[in-house]
Amino acid sequence: MSKAAYRDHLGRPIVAVTGMGVVTSLGQGLKDNWAALTGGVSGIHAITRFPVDGLNTRISGTVDFIEVPVENPVERSYAYARETTDEALAQAGISGDFGGPLFLAAPPIEPDWRDRFALADRAPASQRPGDAYDRFLSVLREQPSPALHEAWSFGSISERLSDRYGTRGLPVTLSTACASGATAIQLGVEAIRQGRTERALTVGTDGSVTAEALIRFALLSALSTQNDPPTKASKPFSKDRDGFVIAEGAATLVLESLESAIARGAKVLGILKGCGEKADHFHRTRSSPDGGPAIATIRAALEDAGIDESGIGYINAHGTSTPENDKMEYLSMSTVFGDRLAGIAVSSNKSMIGHTLTAAGAVEAVFSIQTMLTGTLPPTINYTNPDPTIQLDVVPNVKRDAQVTAVLSNSFGFGGQNASLVMTAEPA
Repeated sequence: MSKAAYRDHLGRPIVAVTGMGVVTSLGQGLKDNWAALTGGVSGIHAITRFPVDGLNTRISGTVDFIEVPVENPVERSYAYARETTDEALAQAGISGDFGGPLFLAAPPIEPDWRDRFALADRAPASQRPGDAYDRFLSVLREQPSPALHEAWSFGSISERLSDRYGTRGLPVTLSTACASGATAIQLGVEAIRQGRTERALTVGTDGSVTAEALIRFALLSALSTQNDPPTKASKPFSKDRDGFVIAEGAATLVLESLESAIARGAKVLGILKGCGEKADHFHRTRSSPDGGPAIATIRAALEDAGIDESGIGYINAHGTSTPENDKMEYLSMSTVFGDRLAGIAVSSNKSMIGHTLTAAGAVEAVFSIQTMLTGTLPPTINYTNPDPTIQLDVVPNVKRDAQVTAVLSNSFGFGGQNASLVMTAEPA
C-alpha cells in the first residue's frame, strides 16, 4: 500500500482496531456476549449483592461471575478491565510490554458506607461526635491501611493496569459520566493521529453498582421501577419506558495506526473513522431538550470522519430507556439525518445489558464493530409498545442480517458530556 493509503481525508494516520474484549451481565468474552446479544437475551436480574428491602428498584445488570478479592467498586472495576484487556491483547497478537499509552474510563470512586462506618467506630471516644472527615484521618494516621488507600484512590485502577501490561507514560483515567468509554477511545485516536504513538490501549470499565449508587440514581427518578420480570424493564424507545437499568461491565479496544497494524501482520477488525464531542451546559443531569449539543456532537463525528449522513448504515443508539433521554436522542438523530433516518436501523444494546455507565461507550463500540464484522444487527428487545412520537426502525425484538460498512455510536451523559464515534469496516 502507498503511504497515502494509510492517511485519512485530513492527512492524519488512519486508526485501526486490532483487538477487542468485553464483559457484561450477559457473560465474559466477546463470543458469549455476541451470541446472547444477537439472540435477544437479557442480562438483567434481581440484585443479590446487597439487601434491597424497601428500595423501589431491585434489579440490575451486575457482573457476579468474576471473583474479586475485596467487594468494592475499585476491585470489581479493575477485575473486569483486566479480563477484557487480556482478551483484547490476545486477539491483537500482542504479548509482553504493550509500549503505548493507556486511556481508562472508570467510575468515580468513593468510600463504601460500610468502610466509613467501620472507620468511624475505630475513632477514639474523645473524637465522637465530631467532624467525620477528621475522625477518618485520625484513625488512618494511627493505623494506615494500604487496602483502603487502594480502594479510595481514583487512579489506582489505571496504575495497576499500566503495571500489568507495560503501557508507556502516565496512564490517563477519566470519568465523563455516560460518555466516558467513548471519550477514552477518542483520546486514543487523537494520540495516534497526532503521531505521539503507534498504538493505544483504551478501556472502559464500571463495577460500581452499590446500594448507595442505586439510591442516588433513584432519587433522580432515573431508574426503572418495573422490577418484575427484570428482563422486561429496559425498553428503549417504548411508550411505557420509565428509566434505565443500572449495570456493570467493561470493554477494551486495542488501537493502532493502520500502517503499523498491517506492517506487523495484524488482523484489522475495523476503523475508528471519526470522533465528536460537545459539552452541554443546560443542567447538571438533564440533557438540553432541544437536542442542540447532541446534534452538534453527531455532526462533529461525521465531519471528523469525512462522510455525510448518507454514509451511515446503522446507529448504535445511546438508548437509555429514560423518557427524556430517548426523546432527546430521537430529536437529535432526526435533525441530523432528516428523511434518511427512516431507512437507517437504530437499536439499543442497553435493552439487554442495561446501562454500564462509564463503560457504556467502550462496550457499545465493541458491539458496533462486531455488527460490521458479522453482518448482524442486534435487536432492541422489549419493544412491544412503541412510542408513537419516536419513529425509528429499532430492529424490534429479533436480530436482522444486514451488511453495513459504517456505524454511528452515541453516548450522551450526565453533566453535559456528549460523545459520538463513527466506525467503518476495514478499507480495501
